[in-house]
Amino acid sequence: MKLDILAIAVHPDDVELCCSGTLLMEKRNGKKTGVIDLTRGELGTRGTSELRAEEAAVSARILQLDVRENLGMADGFFRNDEEHQRQLIRAIRKYRPEIVLANALSDRHPDHGRAGHLISDACFLSGLRKIDTVDHDGQKQEHWRPKYIFHYIQDRYAHPSFVYDVTPVFDEKLASIKAFSSQFFSAQYGKEEPQTYISTPEFLNSIIGRHQMFGKMIGTSYAEGFITEKMIGIRNFDAFVQMDT
Repeated sequence: MKLDILAIAVHPDDVELCCSGTLLMEKRNGKKTGVIDLTRGELGTRGTSELRAEEAAVSARILQLDVRENLGMADGFFRNDEEHQRQLIRAIRKYRPEIVLANALSDRHPDHGRAGHLISDACFLSGLRKIDTVDHDGQKQEHWRPKYIFHYIQDRYAHPSFVYDVTPVFDEKLASIKAFSSQFFSAQYGKEEPQTYISTPEFLNSIIGRHQMFGKMIGTSYAEGFITEKMIGIRNFDAFVQMDT
């Protein structure tokens, strides 16, 4: 299945926190959307990898994704090396996205930055004709390079290259985050497990506040921020949308 927008994240729930509103908005615009989770999040303090998979499936339905796939890389121990690049290249060539949404290039969690660079490198290498890969049926894959890679902003603040208004779908975005009840604050998750940095009510409030701050930049209620390594060009000033009038 060819996708228009593919979000790639090292942990299940990264997409929900950072760019699920954009996926929902693009779905409203008639685009095909999907998520690739690189790991199962098996090193997370709370819950299990099996539970995370169930939560990811619930979230996928909320986000109306056309596909969600997990590559099963080792949480915490994957590397930006040829083995992992080739694994991700096969997935990129499988879905042939026009735009990839990727982990931040630097963040509090070292997996995020390492994944951000892995995704960038794999997207570039995927466009090289002389790198051979085969699909699950053993058929040779055609080379493919996404037009853009946009890195979503995670725990550490970074000034965005642009922000995307997600106000119309913010309630659905929050629902997709709360689908991961083992990870984030939930009165329904009753297991006796340690409190973590992300399982407090304050963390979820900070996520809402970040989106409100990005929204304020363009005169709307909520927005998601992205950083682009590639310069974005326009052909006329009509490409700009002024929202804070």
